[in-house]
Amino acid sequence: MRIVSGIQPTGNLHLGNYLGAIRNWVAMQEAMGPGDDCLFFLADLHAISEHQEPIAFARGIREMAAALIACGIDPERAILFRQRDVAAHVQLQWLLNGTARVGWLDRMTQFKSKSGKNREGSSVALYTYPVLQAADVLLYQATHVPVGEDQKQHLELARDIAAKFNTDTGTDLFTLPEPIIPPGAARVMSLRDGSAKMSKSDPSDMSRINLIDDADTIAQKLRKARTDPEPLPDDPALLDARPEAKNLVSIYAALAGETNAQVLQRFAGQGFGAFKPALADLAVARLAPIAARLTELVRDTAELDRLLARGAERARAIAAPTLAKAYQALGL
Repeated sequence: MRIVSGIQPTGNLHLGNYLGAIRNWVAMQEAMGPGDDCLFFLADLHAISEHQEPIAFARGIREMAAALIACGIDPERAILFRQRDVAAHVQLQWLLNGTARVGWLDRMTQFKSKSGKNREGSSVALYTYPVLQAADVLLYQATHVPVGEDQKQHLELARDIAAKFNTDTGTDLFTLPEPIIPPGAARVMSLRDGSAKMSKSDPSDMSRINLIDDADTIAQKLRKARTDPEPLPDDPALLDARPEAKNLVSIYAALAGETNAQVLQRFAGQGFGAFKPALADLAVARLAPIAARLTELVRDTAELDRLLARGAERARAIAAPTLAKAYQALGL
């Protein structure tokens, strides 16, 4: 098994990133057997499909690496690297641009949502973003790729590109990767709007819990999180019409390693005046060690750079044979 996944280093990680993806990356790393690989990369090349302020961007890349390690990614067990440090990503993307079809990219819903009414003003990189994503996973002969619902279409495109390249060149060069939708992935919503995902792009910092937040800030944000006046029910189905209540119960369940039903068994009949402090205590207990380790790592930029350079070296060694065979298959 070889698992490949990336994350854009465009700002502080928050609770939604941790519970929705990174915690599952750590679990995958722990489950790897002899001969298996996990490759996790900071998708800095993807990030420049939209404008980034250079100084903040460079700082954000290191902070993201520190956050991943603080959350439990072990650079000795997994391969952690910056996308830009493995030039084969963009080399393979160019080769795959000859295989991908405009009609396929036109159907990508993420481009439509990100470009909105300004399609003509969007970057070419944003349009061809899915081809680079295909190169990211095909380069390493990934067998499995963790994806959320919003990325399934891009992985299907990667499989289409791989199959067409293999057919066109009469080879079986590329492995067709399978999606992993982790069963424990939590969908964490905004603390201010239970119908919107928790996001680092939300202008209100009170809408999210950042992994760098201290204990007092975490408690304050949860205390002020939007709720309703009704007590918690004993049936999880009764939360479906109460998005803010469901979000807080789901966060508690994810942090405690329980189901919503188990949480409600303990808190049914109680109001949020009792539930929020319990949730805050749990969140602080789980997240405070991450914040402390993250702060420590951010201060040691030389060590972060060393770990990322070592990861890139290991990634390049895995990528090189596939890239060479792709050139050969095209007669280059």
